[in-house]
Amino acid sequence: MSYQVLARKWRPAKFHEMVGQEHVLKALVNALDDDRLHHAYLFTGTRGVGKTSIARLFAKSLNCETGVSSTPCGECSACREIAEGRFVDLIEVDAASRTKVEDTRELMENVQYAPTHGRYKVYLIDEVHMLSTHSFNALLKTLEEPPPHVKFLLATTDPQKLPITILSRCLQFNLKNLIPERIVNHLTHVLTQESVGFEEPALWLLARSADGSMRDAMSLTDQAIAFGAGEINEADVRAMLGTIDQRLVYQMLYCLANGDAKGLMAAVTDLAQFSPDYNTVLGDLISVLHRIAIAQTIPDAVDNSMGDKAQVTELASSLTAEDVQLYYQVALMGRKDLPFVPDPREGLEMVLLRMLAFRPAAAKPRQVNLQQPAAEQSQPTSTPVENTAAPAPAPAPAPAPEANTSQTSVPADHPVSAPAPVAPAPDKAHAAEAAMPPPSYDEIAPQYDDSYLAATEEATPVKKPEPMAKGEDPPPWDIEPVSAPGDISSDQAFAQPEQNTPLHLPPETEVAKTNVEIKECPRQLAQVQAEHWVHISRSIGLSGMTESLATHLSLEQVSAAGLALHYTPDQKTMLNDVQQQRISDALNDYFQAPVEVEFVQGIQQQETPAQYINRKREERHALALESIRNDATVQLLQQHFDAQIELSSVTPID
Repeated sequence: MSYQVLARKWRPAKFHEMVGQEHVLKALVNALDDDRLHHAYLFTGTRGVGKTSIARLFAKSLNCETGVSSTPCGECSACREIAEGRFVDLIEVDAASRTKVEDTRELMENVQYAPTHGRYKVYLIDEVHMLSTHSFNALLKTLEEPPPHVKFLLATTDPQKLPITILSRCLQFNLKNLIPERIVNHLTHVLTQESVGFEEPALWLLARSADGSMRDAMSLTDQAIAFGAGEINEADVRAMLGTIDQRLVYQMLYCLANGDAKGLMAAVTDLAQFSPDYNTVLGDLISVLHRIAIAQTIPDAVDNSMGDKAQVTELASSLTAEDVQLYYQVALMGRKDLPFVPDPREGLEMVLLRMLAFRPAAAKPRQVNLQQPAAEQSQPTSTPVENTAAPAPAPAPAPAPEANTSQTSVPADHPVSAPAPVAPAPDKAHAAEAAMPPPSYDEIAPQYDDSYLAATEEATPVKKPEPMAKGEDPPPWDIEPVSAPGDISSDQAFAQPEQNTPLHLPPETEVAKTNVEIKECPRQLAQVQAEHWVHISRSIGLSGMTESLATHLSLEQVSAAGLALHYTPDQKTMLNDVQQQRISDALNDYFQAPVEVEFVQGIQQQETPAQYINRKREERHALALESIRNDATVQLLQQHFDAQIELSSVTPID
């Protein structure tokens, strides 16, 4: 006897043997049991989800000799003939091969005749969306009002191609894709009945590869049995499907959780031996991160749909919710950028290293197992308080490194390091006091009681501010600091600024304003140089898009005849003939002489006006950060009150 494939051998013979599709089966079972039958049914869904199987079961229920019911006997001649595909009153039509209107008309001519053997004449039209427009038109009238002994069962994988006139004449049932758990359970039952040995991880691989199709899962199982010489094991299935070992994905996540950069690169090396599709690898990583996030939020919602519930639960307890969300977003954006990298493996490695490099703003710093330079290891994290009252003047500290100036915020548990302020030399009367470390806040606080404040007010009355004229700005420092007995003196520790002295950047740190000053440039073409273009471009009276385009050009060559301006390929579309003519006319007016302007698409070796403005803005911001860090008051606040600088709030004063 010839071998029968599993997909045909295990086709369901009754409704209760169907796997999934309960929403469809419930409606059909109730319609059959209550004798509320429609004349046309439309079953939609992807391949291998049971459209044709349900249609044949429905035809068997209609024509069973025991009567119309949802439980056909399966033993009568009608049930056996339908199961074997030779029932004369079940007319199966492949619409993909009979698309002509003549074929449809031939079918409709036989509709009027009564069934030969069964109770109903059933027309099962598969892939009905392949019919031509004229075939649909020929079918409309009969489909709307067929004879009472005729039932139409239509099946399609693409219902969007059906005319609305067909859809409105049918009861439509949409069959869903099967989840991997359902497929694994059914494969386990089938292989147990077939006495075929198997490993459960191999069944999960087959179920995921089937992508919701039970027929695909059964076909892959047939192939796996042949590949494994009568058995199904995980290694053979992976080799057959060409998939990677899922354990490598979890290995990468474990290395990320531990900050192990060396182990992470070793996992990528092991992964490269399979020559995988790195886009699929990132997709698997994203799916696992999604399951981890679900496990952290709703632990009871974690299922075993991927056969990895234990690993997901373990990683959910090892990673923070912030890290999982960050990894998910980095992997998602990295997958979008993967087509642009020269080597897909490099793209995957950069995505993983990006996950190690970045941390959420409020998270603690990660301890990454990388060799740190000796200079960084020996650098102190903070300046001791004792240095603020040194007996001898200290040299001016070096500016803080600019490595962290690009951060937008500073974590609460990672204070910003600041150089020690320059303390003035104490006189002899205070030499002993200056040599002692400043008292702590707990020692100073009890001395500020009501009696002390009252005595201080009698001894040193507070200077009341004089009335200000209308429109006059109040002074920023209007109240004299009051020194407490036993407190550190203002000239030694607090170094308060003088009264009515506004707080601003030192004059030596001020640079050009936000709107960078336009310098006067020569109006003779022979005297123009390349660096003059950053000012000329904003002095020739352009506006709007034309001005924006001009600021992104670079002046590469100046000759007696004219100028050569370079632009990038990104500007080619916007820099059309109209914009070029406007820039040329503006330059002619500026030089008051005809100037030949050549626009060349090429490399910009000179600085463009837009780059010049950005550079000046960054320089001003860097000087503002340096001034804040070196400010004596700010440094004292950091040392005595553990204050922190919010770098994102520092802006230069115009």
